[in-house]
Amino acid sequence: MNVSFLQELLNAVAEQGRQLLPWSGRSGDASKDIAELAAALVSVRGEASGVAIAHQILTLYRGLRPEQKLAFFQFLAHSLQPDEEEVMAAATAYAAEPSPATLARLQAAVEGPRQEFFRRLNLAPGATAGIVALRRDLLQHPASDSALAAVDADLRHLLSSWFNRGFLVLRRIDWQTPAAILEKIIAYEAVHAIKGWDDLRRRLDPADRRCFAFFHPSLVDEPLIFVEVALSGDMADNIAGVLDEASRPDAAAEPSTANFYSISNCQEGLKGISFGNFLIKQVVEELAREKPTLKTFATLSPMPLFARWLATALEEDATGAISPELRETLRPLADTAWIGEPELARALEAPLTALAAHYLVMAKSGDGRPVDPVARFHLGNGARLERIDWLADTSAKGLNEAHGLMVNYRYDLKEFERNHEAYANEGVVATSRAVRNLLRAASKARPRPRPEPRRLPAPEAAAEIDAQGIAEPAER
Repeated sequence: MNVSFLQELLNAVAEQGRQLLPWSGRSGDASKDIAELAAALVSVRGEASGVAIAHQILTLYRGLRPEQKLAFFQFLAHSLQPDEEEVMAAATAYAAEPSPATLARLQAAVEGPRQEFFRRLNLAPGATAGIVALRRDLLQHPASDSALAAVDADLRHLLSSWFNRGFLVLRRIDWQTPAAILEKIIAYEAVHAIKGWDDLRRRLDPADRRCFAFFHPSLVDEPLIFVEVALSGDMADNIAGVLDEASRPDAAAEPSTANFYSISNCQEGLKGISFGNFLIKQVVEELAREKPTLKTFATLSPMPLFARWLATALEEDATGAISPELRETLRPLADTAWIGEPELARALEAPLTALAAHYLVMAKSGDGRPVDPVARFHLGNGARLERIDWLADTSAKGLNEAHGLMVNYRYDLKEFERNHEAYANEGVVATSRAVRNLLRAASKARPRPRPEPRRLPAPEAAAEIDAQGIAEPAER
């Protein structure tokens, strides 16, 4: 169906339904007005008046000040709760006589009016984008607020259904893509900043570059997540070479390797709703069909928490498990000036890459999975930890976050399902021989048994990287 026609139809329904509104909107108190409208939306039965009320709520919400938005969230949290008496009665009935009918009654009672409110709110034209923006505002408040966390749980449940993989459309982004979308790609890139239109063209236009994004029918020109790919003859080991390399006409004539070097989520209001695993698998399939010469699919990925983890391990080494020699070798890391001293860099390479292997494979969070959020994402999707790249990102960010190191995760089409199952069921981290050799080197570097480093909860450890290891959009 033509989306613009559908939007026009909904706008017409909303406009016609305004005369049916059970509310005059003249109180002058936006917080009170939007709460009254929300209560009316839950109770109204007419479709036309429901569209009109939903439209009015979203219009009012956009004009609220931050403190008024918080008051509205509190209203949703406390006034649209499930009816306790009905929940108790339904639970008692089900306990006394378990049946499809009593179970359905219990499910309806537990769900309560809040989810129904959001469903009806989605009747308004453009409502899906408005609800995503509403959740973005909600996520600005502490997760420790249990009442607001309940509102977010309802929103996340519904958005997970509305943004189900079956509704997503994969589109290639190239230099012919409408400028409105290209501007958003520049704004949403959260891993390696795009420095204007020339830089964007260098990432999209050459024959050896690809960019793919997921879109949703309700957010027509808004990418949800996108991945940037460089096609080459081998696995990338330096991000500057990928980003700054001049275009060559024959560069991708018969490439053997697809390098995924940036994955960015675009919508803050969809945080925690995973698209990345579907995106990578579908892009791999798309590229394999387009370029049969491609045999290797790998990432060039950051380690956003490595430097923090290492600093913590050194600081908390109360038992002296880290040898004085190693501690002295690592001392120059306190100042990024070491990057300009070739002898210091050579001395640091072996211990740092070995420690990075230990960090990626052995350092675990409270759930027994790797501390590193990017590792969690790729390993969970069935990738293999292939290689640790020395001085792969010598930008200020790369040095501060990972002392210049980056990682290749390899997606082997014959192995990733087996790797995924082993990781999901037993926490097994698939590693290459090169990484296993680094792990042995890390073990030899410790003369005495070393306690596990402090376990950090990965989803909370880095503000810019979500629990799936995908870069979140910066505040705009």
